[in-house]
Amino acid sequence: MKGHILNLPNSLSFLRILLIPFFIYYFDKGDIWIANAILVVAVLSDWFDGQTARWTNEVSDMGKILDPLADKLCLAAVAIYFMVVGDLPVWFVVFVVIRDLLIFAGAAYVKHHHQVITTSLWPGKWAVGFVSIMFFSMVWPHPFFEQYPVKETFMYLSVVMLLVSFLQYAMRFYRIQKRQEPGLGA
Repeated sequence: MKGHILNLPNSLSFLRILLIPFFIYYFDKGDIWIANAILVVAVLSDWFDGQTARWTNEVSDMGKILDPLADKLCLAAVAIYFMVVGDLPVWFVVFVVIRDLLIFAGAAYVKHHHQVITTSLWPGKWAVGFVSIMFFSMVWPHPFFEQYPVKETFMYLSVVMLLVSFLQYAMRFYRIQKRQEPGLGA
């Protein structure tokens, strides 16, 4: 693997993973403002890890794996929590988790068999943004989020973008498998 494993961008991705149980603990306990602060830090760390990697010229193979893995773990853990407490439908969580598992398995297969580390796609980044807004609307105690269907709107927008990105990943993996896109690691 090229690049350093322990650098600021990767540390931010690790931080995002470590924040998951704290968010769930504080939200479940009813400490909404602490949970919101943790959610803000997690979302900002997602943006800053990629930016920091580019700014410091520390883009690494580990970071290309760790950043999307942190996104997938955060999204799945929080979505599962909200499903368990009855705030998200089972179909949405099953869709998200299966989609992420398939993409992770495809990326692992491509890395193992073709030595290619695939990078995130923009529809997936948009989907993570929509899911983040949905989570904020579920956590933030503001009358606007109760009066309007913000959660539902962003849930369905995220489903569309998650589906689009899944299809793009599937096409990318297929082309790599057929060797139509050699060297797709940058």
